[in-house]
Amino acid sequence: MSYSINVSDNGKYIVLKVVGTINRQLAVKYNLEAHALGKEKNIERFFLDFSECHNTDTVFRNYKYVYDDMQNPGINQKARTVMLVHPNDHSHDYIEAFFKNAGADFTLYTDRKLAEYHLLEKRQPTP
Repeated sequence: MSYSINVSDNGKYIVLKVVGTINRQLAVKYNLEAHALGKEKNIERFFLDFSECHNTDTVFRNYKYVYDDMQNPGINQKARTVMLVHPNDHSHDYIEAFFKNAGADFTLYTDRKLAEYHLLEKRQPTP
């Protein structure tokens, strides 16, 4: 299992790439590191490349991850996040549903170009 965190080539988003398996504890650690880099670089968009990564947690642990762990003050709650997953891997599906229900700007994709397009499109003004 390995991971990397970098600023995208265009400088507009943070890329978190994970290869192998992931669970709640690792996801929190990696996201805190990614959001710290985002804060340092004044970037609020995150590309999670989990296309070679399988989530090993249960639905309940995924729920706790979103509603408890990711409410950490080190996580930018206004961030736009996309997660790229392998088309045949449904281990991340509940994560997207939980984040959306929690009000997060989080979308799961199986197509890299669509994910990047969504990540870079202009935000709608909030009322």
